[in-house]
Amino acid sequence: MTRYENLATLLAQRIEQGLYRHGEKLPSVRKLSQEHGVSISTVQQAYQVLENLQLITPQPRSGYFVAPRKSQPPVPAMTRPVQRPVEITQWDEVLTLLDARGDKEIITFGGGAPDITQPTLKPLWREMSRLVQHNQQDVLSYDALQGRCELREQISRLMLDGGSVVDVDDIIITSGCHGALTVALLSVCKPGDIVAVESPCYYGTMQLLRGFDIKAIEIPTDPETGISVEALELALEQWPIKGVILVPNCNNPQGFIMPEARKKAVLALAQRYDIVIFEDDIYGELATEYPRPRTIKSYDIDGRVLLCSSFTKSVAPGLRVGWIVPGRYRDRVLHMKYAAIGSTVPTTQMAVAAFIRDGHYHRHIRRMRQIYQQHLETYTCWIRQYFPAEICVTRPKGGFMLWVELPEGVDLLCVSRQLSRLKIQTAPGSIFSASGKYRNCLRVNCAMPLTERYRDAIRKVGEAVHIAMEEC
Repeated sequence: MTRYENLATLLAQRIEQGLYRHGEKLPSVRKLSQEHGVSISTVQQAYQVLENLQLITPQPRSGYFVAPRKSQPPVPAMTRPVQRPVEITQWDEVLTLLDARGDKEIITFGGGAPDITQPTLKPLWREMSRLVQHNQQDVLSYDALQGRCELREQISRLMLDGGSVVDVDDIIITSGCHGALTVALLSVCKPGDIVAVESPCYYGTMQLLRGFDIKAIEIPTDPETGISVEALELALEQWPIKGVILVPNCNNPQGFIMPEARKKAVLALAQRYDIVIFEDDIYGELATEYPRPRTIKSYDIDGRVLLCSSFTKSVAPGLRVGWIVPGRYRDRVLHMKYAAIGSTVPTTQMAVAAFIRDGHYHRHIRRMRQIYQQHLETYTCWIRQYFPAEICVTRPKGGFMLWVELPEGVDLLCVSRQLSRLKIQTAPGSIFSASGKYRNCLRVNCAMPLTERYRDAIRKVGEAVHIAMEEC
């Protein structure tokens, strides 16, 4: 971040915390320049950013004042999916989303890529370069089936922050979190089985189930507290469900963190009905609260929680380094990894292990938490400014995704197809449902830069949404 961006972030936080009250005059440009040891032009640029965000307003010959607080859009209500097992659809829409990755001209609000431009990643690139030059034997050889021991040691230490004490031998390295969920599902389920999922649910997980011919039953989910324990219990009473897939920390796409009591309640249900919990913790490290929230795995005493995670969202997707803690299914998971994936790439494992060991990972995570929090606030402001007043928007507690809900009848799948002609990619809500619900919803990736190009793209999305509302 530049100096003026850092200053703008600091001032925005002070406004949100109430240190500068609404209607209050802000310090003069000269005073802020002296206070923070920056140039007058830096302060002016910072104030311009805050003005663009509508957090402050200039008054001629008087200075800058904190703008009146705008009312926040309401949060979406508890979802109401069809509560019966269904075969998953939406593959064509997901494929269209994936095809856009290679086109640099497209603004990809619909994808799930994190910000990989930060200087805190430089030590990782240097380590990868060093490994390629000086460790030819290691980087060009087969990896151990379980993964590099030095990386598993570092992951074991990281998991302590989430409340789990995990032995190094209980961790298996995979090709990203997608690979971890793949071997987890293959180890527990067979074609025709039923798995419960949050609704909405990440489209990649949905397509995994579709690929393995597993049916999904969508469970109502609250955008602030997570899956309905009562609805899950009702489904377990009615259907032969094998397991439940949960993203309890910084959920994708809704951003919630499940309260500890609800995590324990879900685990108690799993024990009572003897089912498996597939816990996806890929965003857990990006929670805005500190210390980071506990995993469901941290309460697991009988090995029925298969925890899956990776460095895809916290560091970079191209590393393809993930892991699974399979509990009682360790031997089966190891076999399935060999059968479905084989060994994983040693180079990136070694680089990530050094990145964590030398303290660079935690510095990077601290920075990204702050950046993503700022981005979520900024994108929420832009959406509030350019979208219709009738919207509902989630208030994520971490990660970098927003879930936007429009009134019933607005077809955002059609809007998404229209925007693709403008080189703007969005993720319509229908791909986050097994049965194609949530056509009136949209997921927005807020890891995208805070530049005029992206602000203008949000404006164009808002214009298309306005037109769709008028037509419905």
